[in-house]
Amino acid sequence: MRRMIYALAAMLGVLAMASGAEAQRYRGERVGMDWETMQFGSENYPQACSYRSSRAERTTRRRGGDGYGLASLSSSGGVGPRPRAWCGWWMRTQLGGGPALNLAWNWRHYGSPTTPQVGAVVVWRHHVGIITGQASNGRWIVKSGNDGGRVRERARSVSGAIFRI
Repeated sequence: MRRMIYALAAMLGVLAMASGAEAQRYRGERVGMDWETMQFGSENYPQACSYRSSRAERTTRRRGGDGYGLASLSSSGGVGPRPRAWCGWWMRTQLGGGPALNLAWNWRHYGSPTTPQVGAVVVWRHHVGIITGQASNGRWIVKSGNDGGRVRERARSVSGAIFRI
């Protein structure tokens, strides 16, 4: 009887260790995922500017790099090191503001409300940019940081966005 109990306990122990190792492997894979390549819809819903960085990118940034091979604006712009979600940070290099504006959604409090126009800050829930013109099809040309992982200027739908000037 004791042998059966010991054998059962040993089997349960082996199963518990195997499932713990499997869970650890899965957690490690999740941390290393690159969320930047995910698509969040069509032109009517802008791509979110945030993603979960890999361990290597975080280590590179901690050691003084930006994780992308790009120079940080901390020395020239005075806005500190670039965070992992950097569209708000990039806007700070253009218009100033405190660290709270690194978060895109906080730009909804910038300046005063306005309508879409050249020079207006356009704010979506997870992205922010500045209007630089209007395309022939009626869409507004928006320049923003972390749009596809870089600073980019392109025609976008601003449906559902907030405008500040």
